[in-house]
Amino acid sequence: MKKIVFITLKDAEYGFSLAGVTQYAVAVREAEDTLKKALAEPDAGVIVIDERLIKGISEEKMKNWEEKWYGVFLILPAPEKPVVEIEDYALRLIRRAIGYHVRLKL
Repeated sequence: MKKIVFITLKDAEYGFSLAGVTQYAVAVREAEDTLKKALAEPDAGVIVIDERLIKGISEEKMKNWEEKWYGVFLILPAPEKPVVEIEDYALRLIRRAIGYHVRLKL
């Protein structure tokens, strides 16, 4: 059975591990190395990373890893994020999925 891996900031150190999933609580500077490590784990089927950790990783690298990896890769929205930015993230996911820019008015 494949496992779920969460990569979060140290402020959420015990949150997801209490639910029985693998969790790496890291600093921003350790995020890229930890993500590489998680992507290399053969039994990882889902990787979820806190979006505050990916700010130091180029979007090109993230896209390349996501395309090459066989599992499900998710970005966990930051808890303090305003509603407007969450909509932008959703639009970006839709655009990537269907290959077309969609304008939503709410």
